[in-house]
Amino acid sequence: MAGILAWFWNERFWLPHNVTWADLKNTEEATFPQAEDLYLAFPLAFCIFMVRLIFERFIAKPCAIALNIQASGPQIAQPNAILEKVFTAITKHPDEKRLEGLSKQLDWDVRSIQRWFRQRRNQEKPSTLTRFCESMWRFSFYLYVFTYGVRFLKKTPWLWNTRHCWYNYPYQPLTTDLHYYYILELSFYWSLMFSQFTDIKRKDFGIMFVHHLVTILLITFSYVNNMARVGTLVLCLLDSADSLLEAAKMANYAKFQKLCDLLFVMFAMVFITTRLGIFPLWVLNTTFFESWEIVGPYPSWWVFNLLLLLLQGLNCFWSYLIIKIACKAISRGKVSKDDRSDIESSSDEEDSEPPGKNPHTATTTNGTSGTNGYLLTGSCSMDD
Repeated sequence: MAGILAWFWNERFWLPHNVTWADLKNTEEATFPQAEDLYLAFPLAFCIFMVRLIFERFIAKPCAIALNIQASGPQIAQPNAILEKVFTAITKHPDEKRLEGLSKQLDWDVRSIQRWFRQRRNQEKPSTLTRFCESMWRFSFYLYVFTYGVRFLKKTPWLWNTRHCWYNYPYQPLTTDLHYYYILELSFYWSLMFSQFTDIKRKDFGIMFVHHLVTILLITFSYVNNMARVGTLVLCLLDSADSLLEAAKMANYAKFQKLCDLLFVMFAMVFITTRLGIFPLWVLNTTFFESWEIVGPYPSWWVFNLLLLLLQGLNCFWSYLIIKIACKAISRGKVSKDDRSDIESSSDEEDSEPPGKNPHTATTTNGTSGTNGYLLTGSCSMDD
């Protein structure tokens, strides 16, 4: 074990040439980031998760009720033992051959059976109230942490001149504000890493998992080798759009469509400007070129920059989705349904009549959650 630890913490990987871990030990004159500081993130992640539960129960839920957001979910499928057995034991997405067999067995038309399976799948999805509470929690946290980041950074020299991220590197002391900012962000993303398995499931679950993992690795890497100054720039920059997204989603769930559209436009502008403009021209410029000039490359430097490039790849993917939604909005006159929506919909999905042999007699609606559409939900900070 000692040999493995010695290999993992090899100074030639983590630190610039001629720098050792002994050089970065805490003294009475200066405090530096220590790897063991990061253990604090785990109990804090649990505390953040508990705060979230309390917030959603006693703050977000009353707000949702005050906005007339109901706890009821999608329409309940008509009880049917045969279809229920197929759904639970065989498949939730029957193919055409199985649908025809069920149609003959039940004397139902295929379209009604398809509708039943859609409704049954949607029964397992969370209600609009649950979605609102999740978005309100994330909105509150993102707004707080972004505000804190701005207040902290405006007093630092590296916000105004990024070369200060590398002057006297790695002998840059760790301040209390910077330590709090880093541990808070790391704790939040650890809480997301675990809670995403119980949160609302969406089509880009795998991408979000990769995003959270990359974010945690970036925070960890930049803290251990004391790249925390540039790390704070990444955190604050990429947090800037997240609160707008969650606000737009809350407006959407509350059926304030004009407000939703306005907030979504603001979110799209901020997201694309920060992720595709400022991030590569400001952050990647300093991590690749200014740091190369002032400090020079070393192994963990390469890993850190590769993680930043991976994060930028995710930024490009989400920007594509945002532009796609915006194009649909222009043609339809409102923010369109999120391509990652976890509620299925079609023109006949929410028929109010029970399944039968004459589906053309049933009335139809256009949605499944009582809202006007779904927004992109990828809060992608080093986030998302």
